[in-house]
Amino acid sequence: MERSLSDVRVLDLTHVQAGPSCAQMLGFLGADVIKVEDTRGGDSTRADLAHREGVDSVYFLIFNNNKRAVTLDLKTEKGKEMFVGLVGWADILVENFGPGMMDRLGLSWDRLHEINPRLIYATIKGFGTYGPYSDYKGFEFVAQAAGGAMATTGFGDRPPVPVSPGVGDSGSGLHAAIGILAALHKRERTGLGQMVEVSMQDSVVNLMRMSLTRTLAEGIPSPRIGHMGFRGLPMVFPCSPGGPDDYVMIHPRGDGWDLTLIAIGRTDLIGDPRFDEDEKRYENSEEVTQILTEWTSKRTKWEAMETLANAGVLSGATVGATELLENEHLIAREMIVQVEDSVRGDYKMIGIPVKMSDDPNIVTRAPRYSEHTDEVLTTIVGCSEEEVAEMRATGVVV
Repeated sequence: MERSLSDVRVLDLTHVQAGPSCAQMLGFLGADVIKVEDTRGGDSTRADLAHREGVDSVYFLIFNNNKRAVTLDLKTEKGKEMFVGLVGWADILVENFGPGMMDRLGLSWDRLHEINPRLIYATIKGFGTYGPYSDYKGFEFVAQAAGGAMATTGFGDRPPVPVSPGVGDSGSGLHAAIGILAALHKRERTGLGQMVEVSMQDSVVNLMRMSLTRTLAEGIPSPRIGHMGFRGLPMVFPCSPGGPDDYVMIHPRGDGWDLTLIAIGRTDLIGDPRFDEDEKRYENSEEVTQILTEWTSKRTKWEAMETLANAGVLSGATVGATELLENEHLIAREMIVQVEDSVRGDYKMIGIPVKMSDDPNIVTRAPRYSEHTDEVLTTIVGCSEEEVAEMRATGVVV
């Protein structure tokens, strides 16, 4: 079955999370992604948080499926020569180096556009390439702090806290992928590539829109509300047997309150003036908490979710990290998949979140360091095996 981006070629000069997640998504959709790494060990996440000596970290694996990998020393003239050959082949280049790095290498957007006018050049930076903060470096928690996510997370009487989802890194990668696909579409009309720029701070701000509604409407800060809903009602309730993840989220807004009362067997409270409107329930939130906790605490989170969800109530068990990997629904949707690897051993991996009716969901193993260097340089750039061997002997490749 032909995949949507099977004719698209990507040079992935990225590292850590933001850039790799962008290139990975393009690979998930069928693009031929070549990850270009340095000759000093490559992407730092190959070693960061490694749990086994001699094999790549899971940190690397989860962001680099569906790619090939080569090494090049871009600080050498020969390395640049090989890279220019790859630029002529590519439709897309993605990089998330620190500010000014590509310019210092002599590989700026202007230079690469001159080499390949059809090239789409995507750059991901902590604060973009212009603006007062553009020289500052960024990573996940910097983006969360500067983008407003931390200030609105946690409890009002405690310091701001980060959120677990990678809204700064993976959020930026997904924004970049959207921009790249738009640039590809425009290239069909104009024949020319363009530069796509994503700031991690911008990406977090975009994901913050719901939290900024009152600020935009009334000019007031968005408070940290902990486990409460936007209307001040509690949303998370304890379940049996009382473990650290034994909670269920319930959001009985609007007519969901009556549906909740029916589901938990408290029809006697339907129409009670203390709870018949969202504002009234907020004023009597302690009693609301007591009513719901009395019911949830006698049930597992799975029982509570099944009963409430089947009744049409917005609810969800708080699924722990280990539980996610065994979750029957995620497995059925191929979000938890098994990847075969003869060297590392087979392992579980997160699947493809975008489902396409005419595309298969294929997740391949992440490439080993410099695994495809010889293949890529001989078949794409046109090097002989002897030339590649010479470059390896002189340190241009590994």
